Amino acid sequence: MAKRGAEEITKEEEEVEEGAAGAMVVVEQGEKEEAHPYAFHVSGPRNVAKPNWRDLINSSWKDANYKRTVIACFIQAVYLLELDRQENRTEENALAPKWWMTFKYKLAQTLIDERDGSIFGAVLEWDQSAALADFVLIRPSGAPKAVLALRGTLLKGPTIRRDIEDDLRFLAWESLKGSVRFKGALEALKSVAERHGSSNVCVAGHSLGAGFALQVGKALAKEGLYVDAHLFNPPSISLAMSLRNIGEKAGFAWKRLKSMLPSSSEPQASSDDGIKDNSLGLKNWLGHIYGEKTSVGLKKWVPHLYVNNSDYICCHYTDPEGTEEKDADKENVGPTNGQVAAKLFVMSKGKQKFLEAHGLEQWWSDDLDLQLALNKSKLISRQLKSLYSLQAPQQAQGRPR
Repeated sequence: MAKRGAEEITKEEEEVEEGAAGAMVVVEQGEKEEAHPYAFHVSGPRNVAKPNWRDLINSSWKDANYKRTVIACFIQAVYLLELDRQENRTEENALAPKWWMTFKYKLAQTLIDERDGSIFGAVLEWDQSAALADFVLIRPSGAPKAVLALRGTLLKGPTIRRDIEDDLRFLAWESLKGSVRFKGALEALKSVAERHGSSNVCVAGHSLGAGFALQVGKALAKEGLYVDAHLFNPPSISLAMSLRNIGEKAGFAWKRLKSMLPSSSEPQASSDDGIKDNSLGLKNWLGHIYGEKTSVGLKKWVPHLYVNNSDYICCHYTDPEGTEEKDADKENVGPTNGQVAAKLFVMSKGKQKFLEAHGLEQWWSDDLDLQLALNKSKLISRQLKSLYSLQAPQQAQGRPR
């Protein structure tokens, strides 16, 4: 049985399935159900303890590795919910439930794309009755009351059209707001945040699902509701971004050229003050917004991003801020005064094949080599810019006493 990291599913003479966890395997006809490659005991994490009474003393959820692993398993469960639906599995032989029941969670809601009936997300909630059976009297500290998990692309007949449609939407516009799934995910996240409290809620996604999770999380943050966010292999490539990069490089080249030309009517210092150049003026204006208007309470939403340097879909998140202009202009377009825009974790095992680097299964593997690479990413700062620039007046008006 061969395994590789991927999120695609195709069918040929032999049935080839891509696990939501990102494992591509060949499934022979007639293989026993209990040995299915996506069964939790086959491809799930090996060294993760189930919740028990010890969590009342020292919660496993306070361990960042444990939390990342469990949340990745919840996303895997969403992939498998859709595969169970497509393959007409029943409650007795469904693959998905073990991926949340093991950690004492229950399925509270499935998010269904009304266009094709596919499952693209799920809300999982802490199952207190199941926890009591193992003498876990209360929810462990750090364990979310509810998790909204969103899957990525499944290249398989029943759902491929709508998945690819949203992939192309992001590729063209770097936005998913026009999608039916964005609306459904935002409504679900807002509902659980209001019911359980935003500090007790987590949103997570893989690949395309991470793109949705980032954008619905940001939309909720604009309303003052900050949920925990964990984004695995989030997409970082779009035509809109490429055009902006070209414009930025052209503007930078023009600015450098002007700095080398003698000034006939204005002192050279005017360009350093950001007055002579419109783009610098905008940056200074944004800097004032970050540094002054949003210094209190607006930087609470710090998403966690997990990327692999060998994955060309998400690797651009590792580009630091200001690399091209740091000598000419020290202003950032992201949060300032030491604030963190996002926690970016990078996994690198040297050169890997794309399917392995983009897979979800890597995020609960035993040999994971993960590092907190940098606090500020040029791309994440750009994506969160609207959150900080627009939220100050909203928050000021949204707190009647």
